[in-house]
Amino acid sequence: MYHLLKGLHEYLTRKEEFSVIILGLDGAGKTTLLEKIKTLYNDVPGLTPDKIGPTVGQNMGKITLPSTILQFWDLGGQRGIRNIWHRYYDDCHAVVFVIDAEDRERLVEGWEVFDSVLSAPQILGVPLLLLANKQDSPESLSVEEIRTDYDEWYRNRQENSRRRYDEDENSGDRGERIASLDVMGISALEGTGVRAAVDWLFIRVQNSRRREDQNRGS
Repeated sequence: MYHLLKGLHEYLTRKEEFSVIILGLDGAGKTTLLEKIKTLYNDVPGLTPDKIGPTVGQNMGKITLPSTILQFWDLGGQRGIRNIWHRYYDDCHAVVFVIDAEDRERLVEGWEVFDSVLSAPQILGVPLLLLANKQDSPESLSVEEIRTDYDEWYRNRQENSRRRYDEDENSGDRGERIASLDVMGISALEGTGVRAAVDWLFIRVQNSRRREDQNRGS
């Protein structure tokens, strides 16, 4: 009887685990974000900014929420490392793309990389959140300015594609996703907006799993 009750308790109290990948250019603040999440949600704090170096490969972090465990994978953003990102797409439940809102010179590069992520067929149905980081800096673009800048970049890209007659077959799906894209402002350094971003992820992965379960049952 004890083992039966123990098994029932474990079943009722088990937490579902979801995998979230954090992407973005090198220097965007991905690791600082991960360490701030660990500090805010775990008993053992994450690394302080002065202890954080460039990510070579990946960093991992896990937090426990009501009924849910979120496993974060912070992937290196250097040009030579981005070609491994696709290996994580099949197993992820959400994607966070961090853009450095202060570094205007690399925005175009950031949008090109972001667009390549949006184009990946493995994550077309996966929740995706765009974070405009470094909002603590007076030099940073606001969330509205980041959204406008990306929309303008995407429109220019579409115009160029039409001129070359090489618009890809997934452009319709990507266009719908861009129209519904959520952009949030954060300061990974100070923690501003980080809890709101985690709340967004928590709700979206839960809703996504429910839709999957409903589709299986239909």
